[in-house]
Amino acid sequence: MNLLIFGLGYTTQFFVRQFGAEFSCTGTVRSAEKQAALQAQGINALMFNAPEVEAALARADVVLVSAPPRITDPTLQAYAAAIASARAKKIIYLSTIGVYGHQDGGWVDETTPPEPYSERSAIRAKVEQQWLNLGADHGKNVQILRLAGIYGPGQNALHNLKSGTARRIVKPGQVFNRIHVGDIGRAILAAMETGLPSGIFNVTDDEPAPPQDVVTFAAELLGVTPPPEQDFATAPMSEMARSFYSKNQRVSNRRLRDILKVDLAYPTYREGIRALFEQGEGR
Repeated sequence: MNLLIFGLGYTTQFFVRQFGAEFSCTGTVRSAEKQAALQAQGINALMFNAPEVEAALARADVVLVSAPPRITDPTLQAYAAAIASARAKKIIYLSTIGVYGHQDGGWVDETTPPEPYSERSAIRAKVEQQWLNLGADHGKNVQILRLAGIYGPGQNALHNLKSGTARRIVKPGQVFNRIHVGDIGRAILAAMETGLPSGIFNVTDDEPAPPQDVVTFAAELLGVTPPPEQDFATAPMSEMARSFYSKNQRVSNRRLRDILKVDLAYPTYREGIRALFEQGEGR
């Protein structure tokens, strides 16, 4: 099977290392430096606008889109017509649970109408629909995977404690869903193999939890004192960081488990952080 990935970022690079031996994988990047680094690791990387991308698309059986939108979706802008006429019948688009917006801590699932809380999330919701429309118009199977907050090797509370960047920001009642990058890989693989019609799946863990609890758990594993709690209302934060706290939602993964049949290796942050600790993260 030939897989073309638009956007070789943290998540899709992990997926290639996790399952790439099973496919012929090609992906796109935006810088020559990143291209050289990935090729040195044995990952076939092409510049996003290179002529070779069209040839890779012509060979692809599955298209995986990870490149985030800006004002518009760069992949659709550059390659919509080519994808529409390509032989690939399966498209997987990596989106975000941010499209649900602020739900006052309530539970949401894929039937919940998106209520974007920012321009960035509004663009995401619009692009999701554009991909679904492309699929409906051109006979493609499109699976939208809405990802929770991603963590994994080099990107986790253990790593942050070691680097001195971990913070325990407390906003009463605030919870977040998370997902280990390895479980995202399992969801991508299931979406590639499913015979289900086009659809949307939340890719999240089982337990929405306060962010400070994750840092405390990681500190306990490392045997260090967690950083002091900081009140969200007065804590110094970037505008981007503060915007993440403007949404409060509990996101169901029932469809992921029951319909897409994904068995999570890390159903809560505890299993995920403990596994990373045992792999040497933070030490």
